[in-house]
Amino acid sequence: MKELIGISDKTYEIYLNVLPKIAKVFKEVDDICEYNNAKMMKAFFDNHINESHFNMTTGYGYNDLGRDAVEKVFAQVFKAEAALVRTQFVSGSHTLAKTFFALLRPNDLLLSITGTPYDTLHEVIGIKPNSSSLVSFKIKYDEIALLNDDFDYDKIAQYLENNKVKVIEIQRSKGYSNRKSISISKVKKVCELIKKISPQTIIMVDNCYCEFVSKLEPIEVGADIVVGSLIKNLGGGIAPNGGYVVGRKDLVTLVGESLTLPGEGMDVGPSLGANKMFLQGLFLAPTVVSNALKVSILASAMLNELGFEVSPLFDEEKVDIVLNICFGSKDALINYCKGIQSGSPIDSYVSPVPVSTPGYADEVIMAAGSFVQGSSIELSCDGPIREPYIAYQQGGLTYDTGKIGVLKAIDGLLKDD
Repeated sequence: MKELIGISDKTYEIYLNVLPKIAKVFKEVDDICEYNNAKMMKAFFDNHINESHFNMTTGYGYNDLGRDAVEKVFAQVFKAEAALVRTQFVSGSHTLAKTFFALLRPNDLLLSITGTPYDTLHEVIGIKPNSSSLVSFKIKYDEIALLNDDFDYDKIAQYLENNKVKVIEIQRSKGYSNRKSISISKVKKVCELIKKISPQTIIMVDNCYCEFVSKLEPIEVGADIVVGSLIKNLGGGIAPNGGYVVGRKDLVTLVGESLTLPGEGMDVGPSLGANKMFLQGLFLAPTVVSNALKVSILASAMLNELGFEVSPLFDEEKVDIVLNICFGSKDALINYCKGIQSGSPIDSYVSPVPVSTPGYADEVIMAAGSFVQGSSIELSCDGPIREPYIAYQQGGLTYDTGKIGVLKAIDGLLKDD
């Protein structure tokens, strides 16, 4: 392998040194994968998935049996009353936006309890002015920052006692920040607090990057509605696009009507041939997520050995598939992303550069030699060009191929030194 991919003896030596350290952590990942595969397979069994569900509809999408079967499987996997799984969702951010607009009305209050949301939601909410934002429709917004990488439980309790909050939003993954991602146990604890003080408040969880990383999902610990992308974990590298919403039936129905139109909602929306890919992606997802975690664990161990600040550490609890790497240097961030790109199956010969990107305040560099554009369940690495110059690495459809990208990226860092 060392000769075929062209890495140095020093990089290969560091790789060999960390293998014994990460073996036990890999076993823990395998145990969770085994459980989630069983959960996924039971949903396929119970819903009698068969070849007829691969058929497609066009136009209005009436009577799409495959689409309905996909949504039943997703609902069961999440222990939810209902699911909306559609190609008409462009991205995770689009799915979140449609959910916000479905649940909120003028003079309602949206509260984020994980601080400022991900960059692409700033114009959706109105944190950054936009004439189509929630704020422009007289929807109020407020946020409570995390406290030492956990919820500020006292401040949340006080806020709920003094304000009528329609929707609370929890972003589990860290986004472009250096905080830790939110574990399922912390979601459980804060859901219990919210329901005790304000049972009518809707708890909405942005679950992007977190699916199948743990044995439990947010609906099982008290969330009302959960949102995510299919070009991340649950698409398994197969889904060509799309998003999902799962949760209480009345809330999912509202999102369906926001996505299509009132009165027709979830009954329309053609599958356009995506049913098979959605099902096959979900079938592969537990294993693909475990591979992505192993790639992250390897990178974390090797980079930590080299003195870089990484989060999570290789032996810390895994909450999502994202690895933060703090380089403290613009050049190091760019060079690592270039290394990841050079170890990707698609466009390996291309060198990524920082560019202005819609939805982001800073220039962003993105390395993603993926089969599906923007698919972050495939090996990718990106980051805003701002201090302290953090790279956000995620994905890896298989451990052995993702490992190659990591080795080439680290080898490039060592050569620059």
